[in-house]
Amino acid sequence: MSRRDKMISKIKELMYQPEFIRNIGIVAHIDHGKTTLSDNLLAGAGMISSELAGDQRFLDFDEQEQARGITIDAANVSMVHEYHDDEYLINLIDTPGHVDFGGDVTRAMRAVDGAVVVVCAVEGIMPQTETVLRQALKENVRPVLFINKVDRLINELKLDATELQNRFVKVIASANKLIKNMAPEELKDKWQVRVEDGSVAFGSAYHNWAINVPIMQETEINFNDIYNYCKDDNQKELADRVPIHQVLLGMVVEHLPSPDISQAYRVPTIWSGDLESEEGQTMIKTDPDGPLAVMVTDVSIDKHAGEIATGRVYGGTLEKGSEIFFVGSHGKNRIQQVGVYMGPERINTDKVPAGNIVAITGAKNAVAGETICDIGRKIQAFEGLEHISEPVVTVAVEAKNTKDLPKLIEVLRQVGKEDPTVKVEINEETGEHLISGMGELHLEIIAYRINEKGVEIETSEPIVVYRETISGTAGPVEGKSPNKHNRFYIEIEPLEDEIFQAIQDGSIKEGRVKGKEMAASLTELGLPKDQARKVWDVYRRSLFVNMTRGIQYLDEIKELLMEGFESAMDDGPIAKEKVMGIKIKLMDAKIHEDAVHRGPAQVLPAIRKAVYGSLMMAEPTLLEPIQKVFINVPQDYMGSSTREIQNRRGQIVNMSQEGDMATVESKVPVAEMFGFAGDIRSAAEGRCLWSTENAGFERLPRELQKIIIKEIRDRKGLSPEPYGPDHYLG
Repeated sequence: MSRRDKMISKIKELMYQPEFIRNIGIVAHIDHGKTTLSDNLLAGAGMISSELAGDQRFLDFDEQEQARGITIDAANVSMVHEYHDDEYLINLIDTPGHVDFGGDVTRAMRAVDGAVVVVCAVEGIMPQTETVLRQALKENVRPVLFINKVDRLINELKLDATELQNRFVKVIASANKLIKNMAPEELKDKWQVRVEDGSVAFGSAYHNWAINVPIMQETEINFNDIYNYCKDDNQKELADRVPIHQVLLGMVVEHLPSPDISQAYRVPTIWSGDLESEEGQTMIKTDPDGPLAVMVTDVSIDKHAGEIATGRVYGGTLEKGSEIFFVGSHGKNRIQQVGVYMGPERINTDKVPAGNIVAITGAKNAVAGETICDIGRKIQAFEGLEHISEPVVTVAVEAKNTKDLPKLIEVLRQVGKEDPTVKVEINEETGEHLISGMGELHLEIIAYRINEKGVEIETSEPIVVYRETISGTAGPVEGKSPNKHNRFYIEIEPLEDEIFQAIQDGSIKEGRVKGKEMAASLTELGLPKDQARKVWDVYRRSLFVNMTRGIQYLDEIKELLMEGFESAMDDGPIAKEKVMGIKIKLMDAKIHEDAVHRGPAQVLPAIRKAVYGSLMMAEPTLLEPIQKVFINVPQDYMGSSTREIQNRRGQIVNMSQEGDMATVESKVPVAEMFGFAGDIRSAAEGRCLWSTENAGFERLPRELQKIIIKEIRDRKGLSPEPYGPDHYLG
C-alpha cells in the first residue's frame, strides 16, 4: 500500500472522530509566505517531495497563480499528522493575501475553526494582515501566530539578539491588540497569542524550520543557537532538528479547536435558528446522525465534473447519490459524489460526516453562502457571508465574434457563481455586459478566465464605480401615482454616521425589518426612538422609515413601497449609480380605497418619483471610492514616492521612520490609481514595497462633480444634465 493510499484510508477513518479533526486556514498579507508554508506542511505529511517544497507552490495549481507568483483562489487540502502518539486529520485552506481576492478569505473563514496568521518578521503586521485577522475573528475563528522569514532579520538586516527580541515583541503586541479589539467578548483573553504557551512560533518557511517554546524545551535549542545556525548559513541542519511541519501542526493541534468544541460557540453566531431545536443541537454537538446542515463556501467549475461545491458540514452526514434541498433558492438536487480535497484533486468517499470540509460534485445551482439540508426538511439558513470590501472597478466586456454571444452570457454567469465578489451585469437591451471587481488585477484575472473558457473577449478601459448621496434635507415632497389617486409625502435627510457605520460593519443587518427587532440597537446608535421602532427597510446603507399613523390600506401596499424605495436606491437620479447613506421618512399618504387603483403600476412610480425628486432637492452629490495606499520605501526615495501620491489627488495620512526605511500611509481615489504600479516602481527605482486596502467612499471634490457626472451620463447614453426635481414631481 503506497503512502498516499495509506493516507487516504486514514483520512476516511479520522473523518468520523471530530475530536481528532482540525479545520484551519492560513492567512496573511501578500508575499508573507503562506503558500511556501503550506508546501512545507504538505511535504511533512509526505504529499509532495521535501526537495521541491517552497518552490513547487503545490496549492497554486492555477497557471495564472504560477505565472504571477501569487495565490488567487483559496485551495483546500486534507492531510494526516501524528502528534503525541495520536493521529489528526488536518483540513487546510491556503488563502490569497492580495486585497483584490479578499472575498476568498471571507468564504474560507466560514469553513474553518482556526487560523494560522503568518507575519513577515521584516515587514511586521501589514494592512492586509489586519484585514484577514479581522475576517477570521468576525467568523469566531481562533488565531495562532507564525512569525516567518526570521533568517532575513539575522542575515540581511544584521539585527542582534536584543533587536531581534524587540521586533518579535512588537509584532506579538500588535497582533494581540487586534485580537483584543475584535475577538468575541468571552474569548478575548483566552485567544491572546503567547510565546510562553507555544501559540506563537518563529521560523523560515523557505528554509523549512520553525521553533516555539515547547519545542525549545524539548530539543534544548535556544534563540542563540538559531542565531548561529542562520549566521553560519546552516539552516538545513536546523530544518532537520526542528522541521516546520512538526512545530506548526503541533501548535495547530494543541491550540486550535476541534469542530466538537468550536461549533458550540460558532453556531450561535452564524446561524440564527432555534438552538434548542433538533437541528440546533445536532450542530452544537457536531452530531453525524442528526439532520443535515451544510454551508456552501465556494463553487468552482471543473472541466470534466461540472460544478464542484465546497462546504462545511455542520450537522448530519452528506452521502453520495443523496437528494438535497437548497434553502435559499428552494431547489432540489441529487448529488453525484462527495469527497475531500488533496490540493488539485478530489478523493471520493461514500459519506462526509459533521465537522468536515466537503467537496460536492453535481450540486447544480449551488452558490457560495447557500445552506443545504435534507429533502423534506426546511432549516433556517446560515447567516449570509459579508465581504469586507465591495467592487469598485468595472469593465465592459464584448465577445470578439458575435456568434459567441450566447456562450459569453453563460460564461459570465459561471464566473459570477465561482467568485461572488464579482458583480456581473448583463444588459439584454443594450447588449452591454459589465463586470465589477475589487481592482485592476482582479478584473485582469477574470478576463483571462473568460478567455480560458473558450470565449475571446475585448474589454473596455476600467470604469470606476461611484455612489450617489445627499448633503442637505428636503420635504415633505409629494409623489403622485400616474392616475393621481394615490399620493405619498416623504422627507429625506442624510443618514446618521453611526448608523451608516453599523450597517457597513454588519452589526445592523440589511433587509426588510420584521417587527421591532432592531429598535433597541438603532436607538443606541442615536436614531430617535419614534423612528427606530418604525424602520421598515434597511437597504444599501439607507433607511426607509414609516412615520405615518392610522393610514387605511397602507399595510396592503407596504411591500410595493419598499420595492419602489429599493429600485430608486439601485440607480439614482444624478447618474444612475447606486444611492447610499440616506434616510427616507414616509410622513403621510393618500391611498385609493379600490385595490384596482393602487396596484404596482400606480404605487411604484409614485414612490420612485417622490424619492428622486427629493434627492434632487437635497443637494445631491457623487461619492468616489478611495483606497488606502501604504508604501515602504528607503529614506532617499521618500520625496519622489510622496509626490507620486500627491499627483494623484492623494492625501498623506501618516509617515513614520524605522532605520533608513520610511513608511507612508495615504488615501488616494481609485480613479487615480490606474497605472500606479509602474509609476511607483520607477519613482523608487524598484526599491519599494506597497499595498492597498479599500477605504470606502468619500465625497468627490466639488470642482469635479459636474465633469464626472457628465462623463458617466455620456457613457450610459443619458442626457448630459440630470433632470431637476420638477421633472419627477410635476
